[in-house]
Amino acid sequence: MLTRLSRSRTLVLCALPVVALFAVAAFAPLPFTLAQPGTTANVLGKDHGTPVISIKGAPTRTTEGELRMTTILATGPTADVGVGDVIDGWFRTDRAVLPRGSVYPTGGSEKEIEKHNLEDMQKSQNSAVDAALNYLGRPKGSVDVTLHLADVGGPSAGLFFALGIVDKLEGNSSGGDLTGGRTVAGTGTIQANGEVGAVGGVSLKTQAARRDGATVFLVPKAECREAGAELPKGLQLIPVTTLKSAVSSLQALDQGRKVPSC
Repeated sequence: MLTRLSRSRTLVLCALPVVALFAVAAFAPLPFTLAQPGTTANVLGKDHGTPVISIKGAPTRTTEGELRMTTILATGPTADVGVGDVIDGWFRTDRAVLPRGSVYPTGGSEKEIEKHNLEDMQKSQNSAVDAALNYLGRPKGSVDVTLHLADVGGPSAGLFFALGIVDKLEGNSSGGDLTGGRTVAGTGTIQANGEVGAVGGVSLKTQAARRDGATVFLVPKAECREAGAELPKGLQLIPVTTLKSAVSSLQALDQGRKVPSC
């Protein structure tokens, strides 16, 4: 026999599955990664006592200022991220909630992912050397460039490795430094032809840059909007598309000329 339920009781009964779903979600791990501003490193300086950029076979310059590559610090690929962590991350400007697959390649163990990231870093370093030598018009093999940066994986330091090589070999082409004595930070992948590519976590990297004293941040042009979303005060954004455009913008900045902006 059918019975009629009151509306209030019907709503309660309908809500029970939803409440149960949220209760399960509160304790179940979600496919997200939590990220925050990471470390920065001056590619013109040293890492654990070893120069980040070592060059043999050509005279090098003594540089001033800093070129700081930036990173994000993310939870591990197997870390449990619950709904509470996600909600907290959404409401904080110094945190970001990212799909796990956008940070770590899927289907691999932690060791495999670490190996993948280190391989990406090595490819990035090779591309950076090629891009810098191509920009300077120097044939491959004319100099021996060694790059050293421990505990950092991925390809996003490519642009700054290339800028560091250019600064050590040629500077701003007028006897000065690319940095103009400033602390310049930024991010971006690099191709051997000098093309700069987008990366992830740009808004977090701007925070890391300003925290570590940067006043200028070079950002892949495609990520201008994201970089400006939580831009710290005192940090100037300069969009770049190629190594050549990055060098030209730094030269213009040092000479007091107009530079591109986001």
